[in-house]
Amino acid sequence: MFSTAYSADDTYSLRVAYGKSTKSDLGEVLIGHVDSDIADLYTLSIDGGYKLFDSIGSLPLDLYIKSSLSYFDEANLHDDIYELTTYIKLYYTFRPFDQNIRLGFGEGVSYTTNLLATESAGAALNSDNTSKFLNYLDISLDIDMGKLFGSALLEETYIGILIKHRSGIFGLINNVKHGGSNYNCIMIEKNF
Repeated sequence: MFSTAYSADDTYSLRVAYGKSTKSDLGEVLIGHVDSDIADLYTLSIDGGYKLFDSIGSLPLDLYIKSSLSYFDEANLHDDIYELTTYIKLYYTFRPFDQNIRLGFGEGVSYTTNLLATESAGAALNSDNTSKFLNYLDISLDIDMGKLFGSALLEETYIGILIKHRSGIFGLINNVKHGGSNYNCIMIEKNF
């Protein structure tokens, strides 16, 4: 069922991302309705991964285990915050017009050094709880620049968009129902 017949030069991944916070919830972000955050908060992150499985079954599905370190600029609302995430991520690759386009979905956990301003504001608005430890979702869409530009040097280098999402899954984690956050990011990732 699982194949691990991938070459040694695409076992690891390294990603850098930059994103801005939004007041929109995850459902609104997924359908393209994005309201920017009043305070103009942003994040920078670096992410590393290891490929566990290549081509699950006969499908173009790759499974990675990943971890990231993120910096959140809190616009002088309070001290800046750092985040550590650990998650598994599944990539579905489709190849229209001889291009490699990946849709990725990651699920895991997130811990921040303090409460994010957007999460605190959302919790206060709804008289809800907040927590440093929450569920983490990582949703991405990217394209292989090597295939796009016909460059062997850029093969397995992906550029795309990413949604970083933290939440309590409607109260399942630390009884956080509304105190989550969404950051819309641009990203570049290299597999090696």
